[in-house]
Amino acid sequence: MAVEGQGGQLVQIVALLGAGVVAVPIFRRLGLGSVLGYFAAGLLIGPSGLALFSDPETILHIAEFGVIMLLFIIGLEMQPARLWKLRAAIFGLGASQVFLCTFLLSVAGVFLFGLPAAAAFIAGAGFVLSSTAVVIQMLDERGDTSTEEGQRAVSILLLEDLMIVPLLASVAFLAPGGDSGGLVDHLWEIALAVGIIAGFVIAGRFLLNPLFRILAAANAREVMTAAALLVVLGSALLMEIGGLSMAMGAFLAGVLLSGSTFRHQLEADIEPFRGLLLGLFFLSVGMLLNLTIIAAQWQLVLAATVAFILIKGFGIYAIARLFGTSNRDAIGRVALFAQGGEFAFVLYSAALGQGIISPDQNAVFTAVVIISMALTPLTALALRHAMPPEKPALDGIEKAKDLKASVLIIGFGRFGQVASQGLLARGFDVSIIENDVEMIRAASDFGFLVHYGDGTRLDILHASGAGRAKAVLVCVDKRETADKIVDLMQAEFPLTELFVRAWDRGHAIDLVNKGVAYQIRDTFESALVFGRSALEGLGVPEDEAEEITADIRRRDDERFDLQVAGGIYAGQDLMLGNAPRPGPLTRPKTPGRVVGEVAESDIT
Repeated sequence: MAVEGQGGQLVQIVALLGAGVVAVPIFRRLGLGSVLGYFAAGLLIGPSGLALFSDPETILHIAEFGVIMLLFIIGLEMQPARLWKLRAAIFGLGASQVFLCTFLLSVAGVFLFGLPAAAAFIAGAGFVLSSTAVVIQMLDERGDTSTEEGQRAVSILLLEDLMIVPLLASVAFLAPGGDSGGLVDHLWEIALAVGIIAGFVIAGRFLLNPLFRILAAANAREVMTAAALLVVLGSALLMEIGGLSMAMGAFLAGVLLSGSTFRHQLEADIEPFRGLLLGLFFLSVGMLLNLTIIAAQWQLVLAATVAFILIKGFGIYAIARLFGTSNRDAIGRVALFAQGGEFAFVLYSAALGQGIISPDQNAVFTAVVIISMALTPLTALALRHAMPPEKPALDGIEKAKDLKASVLIIGFGRFGQVASQGLLARGFDVSIIENDVEMIRAASDFGFLVHYGDGTRLDILHASGAGRAKAVLVCVDKRETADKIVDLMQAEFPLTELFVRAWDRGHAIDLVNKGVAYQIRDTFESALVFGRSALEGLGVPEDEAEEITADIRRRDDERFDLQVAGGIYAGQDLMLGNAPRPGPLTRPKTPGRVVGEVAESDIT
């Protein structure tokens, strides 16, 4: 039973916050992603669960502003020149995917489920409009938003957002008794939309930056935040007046401000609202799932969900391959896009109002869309585990084979590049292996011969000449990888000296206990030099700054030796016990001098 009254509203707010706070960390811990966590939490507290809410659609309308703000932030990262480069992906790839999938799903609706042609078209077209919120959230969590494939995904989403305009216009033509007499009205609506976009672009080009300069001069942080919200919501309102997507308006506002000096400030102001409202959006979608309808027509809902996902997935894969996408990326795109989205609710509601679909059909279509959205994180997770790791293209790259240098360097990132320079300058014969193809290609542009090879494989170590080398430098940036290489080397080539890049203090202690010839924490020396320069910049004489730095290094060495001998390891890269610091027990008499006990904590 829904909670009523002012106290009930507070209960609802607490329930919304509590459900998200509890569910999302659990689902992310299980590797299922935050989106599915929000869906599950919404289902639990919604009408089909604890029934704390009787009208989740009201919450959905408010939460849609989260999607709007998400598109604004994406726009801030998408400068006009960058957007122009994506025009082929937006209007070529995106349009092709939308048209083919709409056709296939409409045919399936007629022949598989016996729907009238108009209802089948609406059902299919609504399902084609993938969820911007789900796709972007998944891309963000995987760190793929700025990748080439991520940018293509954003391009497709932008085209789908644009398609809601002609689709809503088509509802009037498909309505029973509808005719083309309203063509002039629809042409006027299109002209109005174009005019609003043009005016919006002009205003954004010449008014927004001066406005924010004036507000910034006022030194009122809350006014800047209010102005950021005004820009986002005002642009969304203008687009809605023009019959366009509110999310599209926010995106255009972000694009127009992407070159502004206030871009980062705007992003920081909007981000908290975006995160909360987007989570609320996912919660409300979970609440909309009507288990009563699903139970009554579970066979139809199940069949429609499976059929629509498979058919749309086939269309997405076919278009992706047609546009030259690799098999792996095409499958990944299917996992992201083979679901319905939030715009389907808008389209289905409009079609219901015009009598194109019945209330029962609307309930079934909505359930299918929500279930498909909930399944998307699971589908993506399953495909990611099912697909084998992609083998890099090695065109023009030499594999490690029969190398015989006296020094072998494993890993040629920033650390390995610096470490190699002294050896090369002194004339040592050096072999280098790396498993990052792009790094190898970049190194070759600067005259380095780097061979492709995975140092964690024993056969590669043999091929790289690890047994003949006088020294092996392990310069990889992952602790687990370095440990595996050290273990293989010590088991197979125990006489070869190992120089290893340590990840942190605890890793360095482990390496000393393993008996490597030399180890160094990759940030320790650079941080000491950095700190010494800071002292000099603050007016400390150069010789005194050097003395303080040497004292810190000496104390760290002593502490490190004690920890190795005593088996003490706090598990963090900490060394506060060795550093001068003020406090009741360690107040320095002179700069850099510690009085009192050495702390037990273990910092760098």
